[in-house]
Amino acid sequence: MIGSIRGRVASKTPPQLMVEVGGVGYEIEAPMSTFFLLPSVGEEVFLLTHLVVREDAHILYGFGTHDERRLFRSLIKVSGVGPKIALALLSGINVEAFAHCVQNQDIAALTKVPGIGRKTAERLIVEMKDRLGPPSESTVSAVSSPPGVNPEAEAFGALVALGYKPAEATRLLKAAGPGTHSTEELIRRALQGAL
Repeated sequence: MIGSIRGRVASKTPPQLMVEVGGVGYEIEAPMSTFFLLPSVGEEVFLLTHLVVREDAHILYGFGTHDERRLFRSLIKVSGVGPKIALALLSGINVEAFAHCVQNQDIAALTKVPGIGRKTAERLIVEMKDRLGPPSESTVSAVSSPPGVNPEAEAFGALVALGYKPAEATRLLKAAGPGTHSTEELIRRALQGAL
């Protein structure tokens, strides 16, 4: 198992990034909460990781905090929740807000995340109630990333990759407000508007 990775950010295309370590580029998928804190391309990054081995692929997921990785690992143990849905959950809602939803049995808030229906939200609340532990205090030290070549297109692609339908992604980006924003800021505003 690959538990963490430290290297240079080679590329960033939300929700995927590439980290170069000793001449090898590792493709990593990360939730938007981690993606927002990534350093600029060419700078060093440290991520906690989780490797998912499938019959057709090995997929490496990266996280900025122990809490995010711990929640991801707990989520993929829930029946009907795979890595893609777990990543969408972590992208649409932070660890503390998710714990709050579970404790308050807030099904409505969970169903606003793409890929989460009412039955899945109910199952998450029941199965996660005992699994949520106290949050840890470790975080990744990172700086904000620079704007991409075409922030709107990159943000659109990231929202679609997270499970939003193209029309919904377009609506969320329009609602994010006019002005020049980085890809990360556009995604953040769009996700806040979705909840």
